[in-house]
Amino acid sequence: MAVEAGVAIASGVAAHSISLVAFGLDSVIELASAGVLIWRLSNELRFGREVSEKAEWIARRIASGLLFALVAYVVTAAGWSLWRGEGGTFSWPGLMVAVMAMPIMLVLARRKLALARELGSRALRADAAGSLACLWLSFVVVIGLVAQLAVGAWWIDAMTSLALVWFLVREGREAWEGGEDD
Repeated sequence: MAVEAGVAIASGVAAHSISLVAFGLDSVIELASAGVLIWRLSNELRFGREVSEKAEWIARRIASGLLFALVAYVVTAAGWSLWRGEGGTFSWPGLMVAVMAMPIMLVLARRKLALARELGSRALRADAAGSLACLWLSFVVVIGLVAQLAVGAWWIDAMTSLALVWFLVREGREAWEGGEDD
């Protein structure tokens, strides 16, 4: 995830690509979410299930807040790009990292979901939802980059990044609400 974040953000900055930067920031959020989950699970081991319920709630809210912050960035950056009439350019490293992320995120999300069911952890399920969002984000980024390469229109990156908002909001709401059991 750290490599994915680094490559995506660096490629996005170099290409002035909102969607690549958002994809990289989502990877940073995934890393932060993993850290929060480690904290949550260690609370349960130390203090028992009752105390971990509060940690569970906090973990879900943090994951959700980070996703909503990313939505704010994407909407603001895309709006600014469209307003100015300037967009990102194609990036080979960005395309490669997004393509490689798809199968990795699929396997990771499936394993997290299985473990979340086993542990009964809504926070881990929310984290798995973030991995699924990353899978979809990478797919949308690939489509946008291929379209950018084929067409070269300045507005493609901003429109692609706005397509990411739907996934981010959906996953942020699921994390906030804690899934279907709450």
